[in-house]
Amino acid sequence: MNYRRLGSAGLKLSELSLGSWVTYGGQVGEEVAVKCMSIAYDQGVNFFDSAEAYAGGKAEIVMGNVFKKLGWARESIVVSSKVFWGGDGPNDEGLSRKHIYEACRKSLKRLQLDYLDLFFCHRPDPNTPIEETVRAMDYLVHQGKILYWGTSEWSAADIMRAHELAREYDLTPPQMEQPQYNMLHRERVEKEYLPLYREIGLGTTIWSPLASGLLSGKYAKGIPPGSRATLPGYEWLRKNTLSPHNIEKAKQLEPIARDLECTLPQFALAWCLKNPNVSTVITGASRPEQVTENMKALEIAPRLDSAVLERIETILGNNPQKSQD
Repeated sequence: MNYRRLGSAGLKLSELSLGSWVTYGGQVGEEVAVKCMSIAYDQGVNFFDSAEAYAGGKAEIVMGNVFKKLGWARESIVVSSKVFWGGDGPNDEGLSRKHIYEACRKSLKRLQLDYLDLFFCHRPDPNTPIEETVRAMDYLVHQGKILYWGTSEWSAADIMRAHELAREYDLTPPQMEQPQYNMLHRERVEKEYLPLYREIGLGTTIWSPLASGLLSGKYAKGIPPGSRATLPGYEWLRKNTLSPHNIEKAKQLEPIARDLECTLPQFALAWCLKNPNVSTVITGASRPEQVTENMKALEIAPRLDSAVLERIETILGNNPQKSQD
């Protein structure tokens, strides 16, 4: 396993990490989670990602129970959570100082931890001033409840505004962003955030490297029963991602993966790792075997030379940098 700095921070994350979105507390129970997390940890994974919204908090409970059962040294792991969707009450959603404080307290209880390494604002909140959010996060840092804070799916302008406010009032600035990033979704990471890597040292913990499973090849012949796309609340996935156009792109990429003697998922993960502005690639797994297979992407990434990358670009036709010309 290789490790990368979280942007300009001193913290180092494993190039591949493990998340609990959709799976833990939902598709996957604690017994499977123990196996998946154990294999990942043994392979050198040190970053484990969750959120208050995942399975209504159950994902954090499962992950916390696994931490306790396996007894890993706290300093050997980096754990994150995210705040935004916490419940149905008027103050159980968003990025107000109250909800941020309550969400952090509850996440720590579910995860059975004394502090979070990373705490993300899961989405921008148009109903809360950015300054209030920045001050709330700074408060948690000074309390020792979180070490770093960041954003998820925020615009570059809002991230920069938060950073400027933090510097103006001597508060802790955001360090990282958790955006979607994969072969089919590139604009924000490769173009919009480009100035932020240099100007504020932004780190990225990217999610959905397989485009919610599309780049695993499992949707090539339709939507299989029991897949993520069949779950309630994931209608957006069928509408926005599983288009005939995207499915065809995935099919065209398969010969390149075969030439590299790897699977399409390993190929897609390796492609994400080629971006130096990606701090870590968050993987998901509902079976222990998936974790083992995903880790092999680390061996594939160095083999994606300029010739291979050019073949990929010819198929994708969506390079944000070229669109600037």
